[in-house]
Amino acid sequence: MIHRRHALGLLAAATLSPTRSFANVSYQRSEFRNDLQKRFFDLGTDGTFVGYKVDDYLIIASDKQRSGEDRLPASTFKVPNSLIALETGVVADPDKDVFKWDGTKRSIEAWNQDHTLRTAIAASAVPVYQEIARRIGAERMQKYVDLIDYGNRNIGGGIDQFWLTGDMRIDPMQQVDFLDRLRRGVLPVSKRSQELVRDILPTAKVGDAVIRYKTGLLGAERGQPSLGWVVGWAEKGASQTVFAMNMDCKTPEHTPARMTVTQACLTDIGAI
Repeated sequence: MIHRRHALGLLAAATLSPTRSFANVSYQRSEFRNDLQKRFFDLGTDGTFVGYKVDDYLIIASDKQRSGEDRLPASTFKVPNSLIALETGVVADPDKDVFKWDGTKRSIEAWNQDHTLRTAIAASAVPVYQEIARRIGAERMQKYVDLIDYGNRNIGGGIDQFWLTGDMRIDPMQQVDFLDRLRRGVLPVSKRSQELVRDILPTAKVGDAVIRYKTGLLGAERGQPSLGWVVGWAEKGASQTVFAMNMDCKTPEHTPARMTVTQACLTDIGAI
């Protein structure tokens, strides 16, 4: 597994130590690319990008420091939250179980309606996932966060807030670790739950490539965005690249730029 305390060390090593996250691979190679860092500089902000090129056993990062720094996951936690909801039976069917709108008008219009799990992850509907977390409950949530070894595994700060304002933290290397295990279906939960989560992830088509992804925007529910995430994996033919990007959102233009800079970085490393 890639723990936060040595994620930076993994990247800095000329050849990486064996880890659980990349099964059947004894060693991975790593490299740093200044041209990736320039993508954030050109936007007038700071950020980091990490990509794992599966076929090449190669980890590519834009920098040595921020790529190993942990932060609140924001709505990227909707991926494990969906997985845990399905595994516990809080959600039986991602297309049939309906979460009724509570009637509270929120600034993000897509949240002001009923949702299934599939539509909720597409709309990144925070209130729906807060209700899901409450139904899962702290005991089961902690059990599964530990089981899948997600981030720092700390759900302190409120069962419906720990990934937004609480104590949960995850770094880009840990995001890649978790998503790679989900991609391969080797997380210690049912194959069905993993298949369904992979199926409901939003997708973007770029040329002949498909990107399966989840965004995150810290402070989105308060209308005060400060940190943006995009995590997922890109599929181009038989080649796959798992990735994680985060960046400081200093201006309104930075929020939509999250996907733009992610696609640019994926293009730079030949993933799409």
